[in-house]
Amino acid sequence: MVTRLSSLVAVLLLLAGAAGCANAPLSLANIQVGRSLNPDRSIASITTRFKPSETIYVAVQTTEAGSGTVGVKWMFGSQVIDEPTKQVSYDGPASTEFHLQNSGGSPAGDYSVEIFIDGKSVGKRVFKVGEL
Repeated sequence: MVTRLSSLVAVLLLLAGAAGCANAPLSLANIQVGRSLNPDRSIASITTRFKPSETIYVAVQTTEAGSGTVGVKWMFGSQVIDEPTKQVSYDGPASTEFHLQNSGGSPAGDYSVEIFIDGKSVGKRVFKVGEL
């Protein structure tokens, strides 16, 4: 009886520990910018130069299991274009994708995307739009 009880307690502790991993905060591994995505939401074609007609993707890669809010701030020069967020929960390393697309084409110039995890800025990438 004692062996069964201690085995049950060990299993419950193991399950509680595994469930707690998804509640851990997210941690940034890398920021990728490019023109297309892989099936795992990482960037397939990394670049910092885009044509006005292209969709611009950013992949926010996080380490290990965790959950929280991932957000980006898209900027054209000093003008904020958009600030989308996504609530996520991952069981291991993962990529959260955001994209910027202008149906009439993006104006040529300097752009940036700032990354936020749970409201805290964790990095930034700069890129250009214009004729290649």
